[in-house]
Amino acid sequence: MSRVRRILQAFVLIFYLAASAHAATLDVQANENLQAAINKAAPGDIVVLAPGIYHGEILIAISRLTLCGKKGAIIDGNDVGHAVTLAAPDITVRGLIVRNSGRDILAKDAGVFIGQEARGAKITDNQFVDNAVGVFLDNASAILVQHNLFEGLQKLRMSERGPGIAVYGTREARILDNDFRYGRDGIFAVTSANLTIGENRFRDLRFAVHFMYSNASIVFENESVRNDIGYAMMYSDHLELRDNVSDNDREHGMLFNYANYSNVANNVVIGSDKCVFIYNANKNRFVGNWFERCGIGIHFTAGSEGNSIAGNAFIENRNQVKYVGTRYLDWSENGRGNYWSDNPAFDLHGRGVADTAYRPNDIVDQVVWRAPAAKLLLNSPAVEVLRWAQTAFPALHPGGVIDSAPLMAPVRPPALARLDRASEAGERP
Repeated sequence: MSRVRRILQAFVLIFYLAASAHAATLDVQANENLQAAINKAAPGDIVVLAPGIYHGEILIAISRLTLCGKKGAIIDGNDVGHAVTLAAPDITVRGLIVRNSGRDILAKDAGVFIGQEARGAKITDNQFVDNAVGVFLDNASAILVQHNLFEGLQKLRMSERGPGIAVYGTREARILDNDFRYGRDGIFAVTSANLTIGENRFRDLRFAVHFMYSNASIVFENESVRNDIGYAMMYSDHLELRDNVSDNDREHGMLFNYANYSNVANNVVIGSDKCVFIYNANKNRFVGNWFERCGIGIHFTAGSEGNSIAGNAFIENRNQVKYVGTRYLDWSENGRGNYWSDNPAFDLHGRGVADTAYRPNDIVDQVVWRAPAAKLLLNSPAVEVLRWAQTAFPALHPGGVIDSAPLMAPVRPPALARLDRASEAGERP
């Protein structure tokens, strides 16, 4: 390190310590004007709210200010605009109940609105109740949202509610260990990048995590329970989804629509209509995932190409795979494929890999998918003869998915242990 750089760092440290030495703690009572009290604060001060109700709309334009509350401190937006707006760097909002923002989602009404000027804001240990949007990140950066509760406007229909957290044009935000309920989406990210979304819990929403045009982000160790869709990745590239749980989400556990170059590893999906829906999503890698008791394990369609699908477990899905196409797709990698619970295979060589390939679909499946009325013929002798013919003459197969090296036993991802603990505690649906 150069001598000049060391001197500059010393000056910065001295300035920071001097500023901290002058920081004050300002106590505010419920009968005081909160905006006036904040306006009297200096950078680095701590404003502490006594229990009671404080009325928005509050603007914080002082850097490094901390706004926190004792138990029972409430900021009420009175159904107008933003309850709190942050417009300076490094502001912290902690320990408050923030409720009743305006209800105009198009106007970005929110419990806490964080604009471009509020780089480095920290939103921790709060409760956001009955807001159009709990926290709105608008072209912000380096934001932390952690240990908060988000409850949407239950008096409105789900389509009229906003998300718990809206992320627009934002980079390097961390959203960690929050609880989301009753909104439209838990987290909705648009045209953003470098997001870290982890260890959150989502219930009774439309989508738990919803990405649109948001790239290079990590979604890890989240739990989605009883939502319409767990993880919806749309028009987004270079994502990492790992160790997440989708537990009885109604439509899809995971959805990939025009999402490319992503790594999807060690996730657990149980009890959805479709564990995974892949629509025109290319060059993704699915490995180590657990797909159980869904109507369809993977629905794979619309020209998706270059995807690697190996090392996964398909457990008791009504249809393990739905793929309507004529190409042959080998779902194995380096001599190891996936585990299929309905595969009556043998391993005479003791390698942990079945001696014969596995095909999840046949020509009858293809006919039924294209002409649903053909289900009436499934018990007819003609269908049985056709299935026998395919077994005797493999060339009759119409293309589709083949696993040339199916596994003899599934590998349990660590996320299953979280579900086991939730079942023992009676917390699963």
